[in-house]
Amino acid sequence: MNKLITKRLSHLLRKSRIRARVAGTAERPRLTVFISNRHVSAQIIDDSVGRTLASSATIVAKSDKGSMTEKAAWVGADVAKHAIKAGVKKVVFDRNGRQYQGRLNALAEAARKEGLEF
Repeated sequence: MNKLITKRLSHLLRKSRIRARVAGTAERPRLTVFISNRHVSAQIIDDSVGRTLASSATIVAKSDKGSMTEKAAWVGADVAKHAIKAGVKKVVFDRNGRQYQGRLNALAEAARKEGLEF
């Protein structure tokens, strides 16, 4: 099997294992993160009604300068501000099959610094 196909399949299996355990409720919605090569996006989702409560992405950012880790930290702080406006303080973190390091860690720490509790 091609290495790229194996890598993608492994990522999807990790993602499905995580999503089997993590679900957002009205009291603790799910903070899910998507990181591509160029952009970072995060959403806070209430899975019981299937509604997005807050979201943020680097696509809407005014400047395209800085490293991906700095962009991820900006998205984490921005989504936390939107969540607190929407009345959400506690969330369940969905790392979407990624390792908790680097960009994902920067996003989570910035969100915690703005007042979200995981």
